[in-house]
Amino acid sequence: MDDAQRRARARRTIEAALERVLAHDMAGFAALWAPEGTMSFPFAAPGSPERLEGRDAVAAYVAGYNDLLLPSALTEQTWHDTGDPDTVVLEFAMAGTAASTGSAYSLRYVSVVTVGDDGIMAYRDYWSPAHAAGVIGAPGLQVSP
Repeated sequence: MDDAQRRARARRTIEAALERVLAHDMAGFAALWAPEGTMSFPFAAPGSPERLEGRDAVAAYVAGYNDLLLPSALTEQTWHDTGDPDTVVLEFAMAGTAASTGSAYSLRYVSVVTVGDDGIMAYRDYWSPAHAAGVIGAPGLQVSP
């Protein structure tokens, strides 16, 4: 597979991940991971995991996401290619409804995603747990969507 094909595969996989989140299909979201793929949170709140190892760990982690947030729209997105054709940086914002309060929200993310033959190999999620806790109506809560 040449570099252009690898870049296209990475982009398709990330677009599928976003579509599944918007469809509230978190099992489908996790299914995009390679069996040994990881998800990490460089800005994790104290007491929340900083790194998940493997598709099953990602699936368990995101299983309760829709109990917290119900995203409905991708409101911004800026894609950045990297020197590695398998790795993309995506800056984006999602809007939706906080499940517990019914209030509208918008959250911003920066994700660094590496995709391999078997799916997502690494997903580094740069987001603000403090902002998310405020969105769901629980300031100070350790958010683990």
